[in-house]
Amino acid sequence: MTIADRGVDDLFTAWTGPDGPGLAVAVTRDGALVHQAAYGMADLAQGVPLGPRTVMRIGSQTKQFTVLLALLLEREGLLSLDDSVHRYVPWLPPTASPVTLRQLAANTSGLRDFLELLTWSGSTWPAPATRADIREILARHAEVNFPPGEQMIYSNTGFLLLGEIVEQVAGRPLDALVRERLTGPLGMGDTSMQPRDSMILPHAAMHHTRGPGGAWERAHWGLELGGEGGMSSTLEDMLRWQTFLAAPSSELAPLLDRMAVPERFPDGSPSMYGLGLVVARYRGLLNVGHGGGVAGGRSESMRFPGARLGVVILGNRDDIAPYALARRIADRVLADDLEPCPRSGPLLALSRAAGMYRQCGGDDVIEIVAGGGTAALGAEPAAPLLVTSGGPVTIEHVEEGVFAPERPTTHLTFGLPRAGVIPARWCGVPCSYRPLRPGAGAAGAVAGAYANAVLGLDAVVTDDATRITIRSDHGAIRLSLAWLEPDLLLATTAPARAVGQGWDAVLRVTPDGLLLTSDRTKALRLNR
Repeated sequence: MTIADRGVDDLFTAWTGPDGPGLAVAVTRDGALVHQAAYGMADLAQGVPLGPRTVMRIGSQTKQFTVLLALLLEREGLLSLDDSVHRYVPWLPPTASPVTLRQLAANTSGLRDFLELLTWSGSTWPAPATRADIREILARHAEVNFPPGEQMIYSNTGFLLLGEIVEQVAGRPLDALVRERLTGPLGMGDTSMQPRDSMILPHAAMHHTRGPGGAWERAHWGLELGGEGGMSSTLEDMLRWQTFLAAPSSELAPLLDRMAVPERFPDGSPSMYGLGLVVARYRGLLNVGHGGGVAGGRSESMRFPGARLGVVILGNRDDIAPYALARRIADRVLADDLEPCPRSGPLLALSRAAGMYRQCGGDDVIEIVAGGGTAALGAEPAAPLLVTSGGPVTIEHVEEGVFAPERPTTHLTFGLPRAGVIPARWCGVPCSYRPLRPGAGAAGAVAGAYANAVLGLDAVVTDDATRITIRSDHGAIRLSLAWLEPDLLLATTAPARAVGQGWDAVLRVTPDGLLLTSDRTKALRLNR
């Protein structure tokens, strides 16, 4: 059966034609290219179609290159992954227990994601922000999401720091190191660091997002990006990289093997993240790789080593879920190699539990949405979705009675409700979620001024408790508020939230002030 017979093209029919941005997709099997296609446009204004040599941002796929460079320096005796980050970054506030370079590379440091910290500091991502601006914010952030090593929450901060440490130790810019030691020898001539969206690169695509009226607009960030997500590449170059990963040189094979070993939580259960690589299982097969998300773009590079399958997806639009789409390609190409699809009955039963839930004894909120699936999410229309502040994601039935979001950086598994309560595990630790108990608190008790002097934040809640404004020297962010429970408010940048849409954060009302919680920021304090 040919790749065309497997229906891979059918997955991408929504993105063909000259009216929208799209994706470039390649599939390899046993080291041979079996499918390559580009769907949609590289530049809507100029009418330029996407192609295999169109340059697009790959975002967080950069992380694997940063970690591999760190491991090369470790082998040369210039650093150790067991070193404390403070050995190299003395300006970072001390933590109760040391954060190691390994924890930076494994997303287990507990350090809050600097992208969210910029948001809570009032600096929108399109606004200009230099590395010095980001360091200034991080230098004030002594609080962590959890003690280092105890959990895994995706944090761009770890890889920003690791990239700067690599540059410091090697005495060379990251772009030069990547070219000299990795991409250059592999002939990846169109791959480079692109610190700013304003840079002009040959053959570069425009990146797109939907505007307020639904029309396509150019998307950009003003951030200066580095080892956490600053690379741009092409489909052809990323195919070269994936071919190398499948059959690496004897020099680098041991280092890549280390990167693909899942970290372990304190209870011994495995993380879905190694060192700069996602390490997960799907229908009985290991899948290894990484995705990326930037302003107006999404990407994924995924390998199924046991089936000798590789998938690369680069997109210049931000409304797609390449991780799920890569797995849908595997469903078709590896139909004879994968374990049978889980039964649909449990997912239908989960759909009947649609609604919003709050973590028992905590502030995290999830929403189950029945029949919210779309092609962009790699899901059938009837598929239920899980929604958090990170947005909607397809729900997988991973084993009998166990579900998980099809997102490799969210370590949540859960079951069907029992007596209305959803049993769950977070990073290996048992927890549970109960239905929200809707009700409003007293607006007068919440209205007023708040501050976090250490972080340089000031906040004001309006008299009717419908808005909060958070300010710092970097700017201001205004969020709409809506009561979820008498002690919990939902915060969104939009005036109102529709079912199935994500949110920015929740705010818990305490006697001393407010605690802000999102997917990547836990219990940020705003004191009375």
